[in-house]
Formats: sequence, C-alpha cells, structure tokens
Amino acid sequence: MIGALFEVILPVFLVLGCGYLAAARNWIPQGGIDGLMKFSQNFAIPLLLFRAIANLDLSHGYDPKLFASYYTGSLVCFILGILGARLIFARPMDDAVSIGFSALFANSVMLGLAIMERAYGADSLAPNYAIVSIHAPFCYFLGITTMEIVRNTKGGVVQTGLSVAQAMFKNALMMAIAAGFAVNLLGVTLPNVARDAMNLIVPAALPVALFALGGILRRYRPEGDMGAVAMVCVISLCVHPSIAWVLSTQVFHLSDGFVKAAVLTAAMAPGVNSYMFANMYGTARRVAATAVLAGTLASLLSVSFWLTILGV
Repeated sequence: MIGALFEVILPVFLVLGCGYLAAARNWIPQGGIDGLMKFSQNFAIPLLLFRAIANLDLSHGYDPKLFASYYTGSLVCFILGILGARLIFARPMDDAVSIGFSALFANSVMLGLAIMERAYGADSLAPNYAIVSIHAPFCYFLGITTMEIVRNTKGGVVQTGLSVAQAMFKNALMMAIAAGFAVNLLGVTLPNVARDAMNLIVPAALPVALFALGGILRRYRPEGDMGAVAMVCVISLCVHPSIAWVLSTQVFHLSDGFVKAAVLTAAMAPGVNSYMFANMYGTARRVAATAVLAGTLASLLSVSFWLTILGV
C-alpha cells in the first residue's frame, strides 16, 4: 500500500517541486512563471474543461447526490471559516469572507484531477469533471455574493447583482464551462481542425499548471497569521473530506467511483483562486497566500490518508 501511495502522489509533488526549484534558483524568472500560470489558467485548463464537459455523459456524472456529498461540505467549510475568523481571530467581516473562501475553494483541478488520474486512471474522471464543472461557479458565486453584500450594504439588490455578474463572467474557467455545456446540450460537432488544435494543447494543461503552481508557491513564504492559516488548513484538509465521506458512504450510498471523486476532491489544499479572490478585494491576502503553501504541503499527508481509506 505504501509503495502504491508513493507511486500515485510523489510524481505530482515532484512536478510541483521542480517548479518551486526553478523559481527559487531563478532558472525561470517570476515573469516566466506568471506566464506559465496564465497559459494554464486562461487557455490550457479552460480547454481541458471545455473538452471534458462537451463530451461528458451528463446522465451519468451529474448525480444530485454526488453534488450534495461534495458541496454540503464546501458550504459548511465556508461558514466555519467566516465564523472562525470573526469569533476566534476577531478579523473584520470582509477579511473573514476571504478567509472563509480560502477554506471553501479546493484545488480541484491542478491537484484533484492529477491525483485522481494517477490513482484510478483517466477513465475514473467523469465524476470529477462533474464536480469541477460547477466548482468555480458555485464557489465564486457564494464568495462574491457574500462579499458584495458585506461591502455594499447601501448598494441595493440590483447593484449587488450586477457586481456579482460582472465578477463571475470575467473568469475564463466559467466561460469555458458554459461553452462546454452549450456544445454538449446542443449536440454541436466541432470541426476536425478545431478538435485537433485543442488536442495539442490539452495534454499540457495539468503538468504546466502543476509546474507553475510550484513556482507561484515560491513567493508565498509562511509569515504571520499562522493561527488563521492553521484553521483554514484543518477545515479544508480534514473537515471537508470527512463530511464528503460521511455523506457519500453513510447517507447517499454512492458508487465506489463517486465516493472516491467526492472525497479526494474535498481533500485537496486551498487553490490559488483563494489568493486571487483575496487579492481581488484586497483582504486577508497574507492568510490566503500562506494557506495555499501550507495546505499544499500538508495535503501530502491528507491525500495519503484518504487514499489509504479509499484504497488505491
């Protein structure tokens, strides 16, 4: 079992480590790392999600019980993060929302898809793609709506709604997901040339994203606010997968593949989007950045634990 765990997990973290080392030694300057991250987040990963959702069997992957197993935990983690930040660490309300978002937004694509594929093969990813397809819309809608309500107490419902819509539809991932659903539901057949071009880019999505994530993590040195950071890591790495496991196995009795997808995705560290959200509002950026780094390192243990529970 230990050997199998190492075979699944270590290659993913070695790619992360290579990106970290390349940035630390300045083999690739930070501008180059930023370029790789923009390529992966704005082009390669959106194309990966577009292709997956366009070809996904919606009748198989889209199970309400799967979504309930995963996203109930997401909502609980968001609320716990906000309450902990306010009641334990006495953070301002807008800081608390950003900290809650860090506990909410798991690294479901760069780490989640990579580890699931390594553990169970590419054919196991259908429920993961189903979760991922509404992950960014759900998390951003929840986070942005809460933040806009907190910040625009006098702005009214219409102004708050416009702010939420504007922030939502600037996101390349959400546009790609929407386009994938449109192609799937309308039965559109893409030209061979377009499919071939997309197929050239998509294989680079996860390895480039992991490498770039390693380089990005180089700049997030642990400093200050460690109590809040520890809280975020415990919520995201322990509470979320525990809720997903209980609901998927004891309440909804999902199939083995759905249980693995829900629990492993829930066990991922806070994603880089948590820092992007904090940076967008200028709140709790140090907590978000440090939680990404600390959570990614700690996820080596949490993922190993859940892979042992689920079986490799």
